[in-house]
Formats: sequence, C-alpha cells, structure tokens
Amino acid sequence: MAIYQSGVIFENLDTSDPDCWKLDSYLKRGGYTALKKILSEKITQEAIIADMKTSGLRGRGGAGFPTGLKWSFMPRALEGQKYIVCNSDEGEPGTFKDKDIMAFNPHSLIEGMIIAGYSIGASVGYNYIHGEIFEVYERFEEALAEARQAGFLGKNIQGSDFSFELHAHHGYGAYICGEETALLDSLEGKKGQPRFKPPFPASFGLYGCPTTINNTESLASVPFILRDGAQMFQDKGIPNNGGTKLFSISGHVNRPGNYEIPLGTPFTKLLEMAGGMRGGKKLKAVIPGGSSAPVLPAEVMLACTMDYDSISKAGSMLGSGAVIVMNEDVCMVKALERLAYFYHEESCGQCTPCREGTGWLYEIIHRIENGMGRAGDLELLDSIGNQMAGRTICALAEAAVFPVRSFTKYFRDEFEHHIEHKKCKVQHKWN
Repeated sequence: MAIYQSGVIFENLDTSDPDCWKLDSYLKRGGYTALKKILSEKITQEAIIADMKTSGLRGRGGAGFPTGLKWSFMPRALEGQKYIVCNSDEGEPGTFKDKDIMAFNPHSLIEGMIIAGYSIGASVGYNYIHGEIFEVYERFEEALAEARQAGFLGKNIQGSDFSFELHAHHGYGAYICGEETALLDSLEGKKGQPRFKPPFPASFGLYGCPTTINNTESLASVPFILRDGAQMFQDKGIPNNGGTKLFSISGHVNRPGNYEIPLGTPFTKLLEMAGGMRGGKKLKAVIPGGSSAPVLPAEVMLACTMDYDSISKAGSMLGSGAVIVMNEDVCMVKALERLAYFYHEESCGQCTPCREGTGWLYEIIHRIENGMGRAGDLELLDSIGNQMAGRTICALAEAAVFPVRSFTKYFRDEFEHHIEHKKCKVQHKWN
C-alpha cells in the first residue's frame, strides 16, 4: 500500500477505506463544491484563469509549464468544438502517482476536468489512461457513471446552461503516447507518433480542433484551488513553485510510495518520510524526476529542496516527481544499461536520430557492462548524444541522452573501470 502525506489531492483521504474513491466519500470531503459555486455564481472564464495563474500551479507531468497560462492560450471566442484532454498515460519509469490518483480519488480529476472545460469553453473531454493499468481504467469509468447519475456530467449540469461530457480512453502501454501530440493521434485511432509543432494543440489539436492538454495531477489540483483559494494553494509551496506535489519515491528506501508534500521541502525530509535508506546503506545517487531526468550524486541531492528551481539549479529536472533512490551497492553501468534499453525499446522510430541513436547507445553500454568495452566508447557515447539531442520531432531522444550524459559525468570512474578491467568496480550489485 502506498503511503500518503497530507496535501491537496489526498487531503483527509483514508486510502484504507475500500470505498474512498466513490462519490459519497468525495462529497463528504467537499467534493464538487468548487464546480457548484462556479455554476451557481456564474463565475467568468477570465476570473478562473486568473485564479489559476495566482495559484502558481505548474504542470505536474514533467515540463512544469504554468497551468493558468496554458489555459489562456485557448482561443475561447472562436466558434466550434474545443476539447480538454487529460494525459494519464503514465509510462515514465519510476512514476506511479497518477495511477493512485485515479484509483483512490478519481472524482478530484473528474471535477478538475469539468472546471477546465468550463474555463476554456470546451464541452467534451477525454482522459487518456495508460493501457497497462486497465483496472484503474475500469474504476475511472465507474466514477464517471456516478458523476453522470448525480448530474455533474451531461447536459445543463446542476441546472446551469453549461453542458460537458467526459470520456475515458485506454492506450496500449506505449511510452511515446505520453507525448501530447502522439497521444492525440492515438485518440484519433492512428498510430501514436508525435506531430510537428507548430501548429500547437491550442490551435490545432484533437480532430483538428483547439485542445488543451494537462497532466492528471495538475487537473486533480484544480478543485482545491478554486474551493479554498488560489493564494492558499500558492502559500503551501514557495515562490514560483506553488502548492503541494506528489512524489513517487522508489528504490532503496524502507517505505516506497507516494508522498504529497509542499514544494520546497528538503530532500532530506522526503527521504526521512520514506523511512530512510534500506538496510542502513549509504545513499549513492538519486534520479529526482523520472528516468529521463539527469542523475545526481548523493552530495548534490542532499543539498536540494524538492522544487523546480532547486533541482534545475543542481543540474537535473523535477520532471514527474519520480524519485529513484540508489544505494552504495548499485553498479551505475548496469543501471544505465537498463535505462538505455527502455528508451531503445520505446522509441517510435519516426525520427532517424532517435530510432538509430537509442539502439546504438544501448549496444555500447551493454557491451561495457558485459566486459567488452573499448577505448573511446565514452567519447563515442558523447558524440552520438550530440547527434540526437535537438534533432527530432519530440523529446524522447533527449530523454535517452540525459541519463547517459549524467551517469558518465558523475560516475565516469565506474565506466572506465568496466572498460579497462572488464568487470564491475562495485562489489555487490543491488537485488
């Protein structure tokens, strides 16, 4: 069972209650209060978007783009269909927060999407759910049925003149569909591959219509912001990093799980919440934002606070908030081999630098790990990375290159030892 701290999305939520995800439980915790207020008082779209900007909420899927600003890009005065789409295609290794939002508190996401639809002038929304968590997809469908029956979805919601319908759509486990334009193509029934931008989804998105795409955690935070106040949400974090955030912490800790904590919390505090290092081992390295984020050595990470600016200044990314903790026994060459294999397998193959480059990176790291490394391999990895980064339609190539660059930068001695001595420098690899 995942472990939760008090925050916004999991506020007063007892995850041990098997019915905590249902509508009755959500209503008792203040659910749909924000939506009812918006509809009854006819709060304007402009006012809601202004509150979202005040809240300081930044995209929780990885990029950290201000949510209110993204909503303002939608051409609301333009006639015709508009869409709100939730990106629940959570496929980044180490990330498992969105799954638990939909499993334990799906109505927070539903309410957030309805409010987002109202704010951008959309009458239809889609939640694209990762295909490998089908049981969560089924639960979300049940929650949608509850919301419809209670009059929160459909025509003239709560007696207002606002109508909104929301649909769930499950993918098939393709990592590339987490890229927003590949997700849109998949929703349309096409092969999920990234599109050239521009045009951006806000002008040409789903079915060629204006579309706003947000992450699960971002949208699930919206009801709190508009119920309890944008400034209150902002004050839970620090300047430029408003609110609380879910961190999925895994690896060599005693209590892996999801922790919802204020942005700006020291990493040492998060590590303490997770029960500290398993077996009393020393901390060696941390990937702070999902597998595509550059790894940081222990001494750098221990000085960081968990927010976008601190992690960026340290040379990595907060990303999705997936914190992968590695102890002193980890072979960094083996760890990088696993990551390189993932990106090689998940490249959609549309762009030659990514299709060929990810395979080449994996092959070189694989042979280094297996005692067949050659002089010049590290320089070759760097050269390949330079030919991949910034030369593809989407950022998957960069996602593959960032770990390679950071692992070989901070733990170069281990790679050199593998190449020179044909064996691992670390005595005991992890279980």
